Amino acid sequence: MPKNTSSDLQNQFANKAQAWSARFSEPVSDLVKRYTASVDFDQRMAAFDIQGSLAHADMLASINLISAGDLADIQRGMKQILDEIGQGRFNWSLDLEDVHLNIEKRLVELIGDAGKRLHTGRSRNDQVATDIRLWLRHEIDIALDLLRQLRRKLAELALQHTGTILPGFTHLQVAQPVTFGHHLLAYAEMFGRDAERLADCRKRVNRLPLGAAALAGTSYPIDRERVAKTLEFDSVCRNSLDAVSDRDFAIEFCAAAALIMTHISRLSEELVLWMSPRVGFIDLADRFCTGSSIMPQKKNPDVPELARGKTGRVNGHLIALLTLMKGQPLAYNKDNQEDKEGLFDSADTIRDTLTIFVDMIGGIKVKADAMRSAALQGFATATDLADYLVKKGVPFRDAHETVAHAVRACEDRGCDLADLSLAELQGFHALIEQDIFDVLTLEGSVAARKHIGGTAPERVKLEAERILADTGL
Repeated sequence: MPKNTSSDLQNQFANKAQAWSARFSEPVSDLVKRYTASVDFDQRMAAFDIQGSLAHADMLASINLISAGDLADIQRGMKQILDEIGQGRFNWSLDLEDVHLNIEKRLVELIGDAGKRLHTGRSRNDQVATDIRLWLRHEIDIALDLLRQLRRKLAELALQHTGTILPGFTHLQVAQPVTFGHHLLAYAEMFGRDAERLADCRKRVNRLPLGAAALAGTSYPIDRERVAKTLEFDSVCRNSLDAVSDRDFAIEFCAAAALIMTHISRLSEELVLWMSPRVGFIDLADRFCTGSSIMPQKKNPDVPELARGKTGRVNGHLIALLTLMKGQPLAYNKDNQEDKEGLFDSADTIRDTLTIFVDMIGGIKVKADAMRSAALQGFATATDLADYLVKKGVPFRDAHETVAHAVRACEDRGCDLADLSLAELQGFHALIEQDIFDVLTLEGSVAARKHIGGTAPERVKLEAERILADTGL
């Protein structure tokens, strides 16, 4: 077979329609195409790419860089492309590298030269930076709504269990009795801070890079503020070099996502423990569990277990993105193509996880008797006895020592503090009176903690109602 001539190679290369093909004398190898292409994963930004292009075209027409006819053609062509993508009829080509060139090539096929004029005054560098921000802003809004829903589900369940008592733990040892509602609201607080972080991150995401072009801006008299207003950005990026190379907004989102998943993972760990027959505090709905291929009795909490595992994945994306950016000089570098897959996966993971947890929390079956029984173990009201003595005028350290002796005596006898008679309790301290039995009950212990942040049923009710009001539509 005869070898291709240089002219043949150039013609073949030109036929591939790369935006930069005229500069080179030989085609890119198939392996390099696969290695450098991003269209397999960045096509998910297509709708946002089209949204940004339409705003850019509107601006170009407003300053007479393209005609009104060109603008109308671009709008018509983009509508058809969006329809084709939505219907699964769009032909994505690896030869065209990314979502931007695929859409541009199809636009030129549909409307001719008007499609070629669209790229006036911009670069793929500021185009992709804009697409990512548009896409991420959308994902943040979804995550914020899901966090609102999850907090609402937690508050609703807490309101049903303002007086349901379970042991509170430190070091996984019984510490003091708390209400189940109070325990649930701790997670509602965590997810509330997660929402605050995402909302704050959104402010820095919502700045327009378009107009920075490749790195230095453009000589065309563009109107960046008009584009920002059209796309509902709060402001424009103020430095062209920073605009095309900045990814700290993506790092910030990944950090917020990692914290969301960390809180999800902590909750998951407790759900797994609580569902164990050895604990038996709750049961999860069957749709969130699986069985065993060999042990017919098993009901495994697969969803919270898998959420724990996915937390490591999201944490890894944060580290990967930090590492990606740490050695890059200004301005845009091809390294930045690697920012997307981890970012996309982080957003997908928190979206799916939060969606499932909203449903799962709402379907928890609470086993209140098992919770109360567990709270009666481990001398959960020992601190209440110490506090009782302090209120009688005993220095706290002396009260602490007195109660420690009482606990040791109960351990030897195999009983609880509340099982001791008044005379036996007075043997540890003469100031103990009949009212001590109000203090040593679980209900008395939690009821005494009615300050802001406390576990008393009345306080839990107020806090749950506050969260429900905050998360209402």
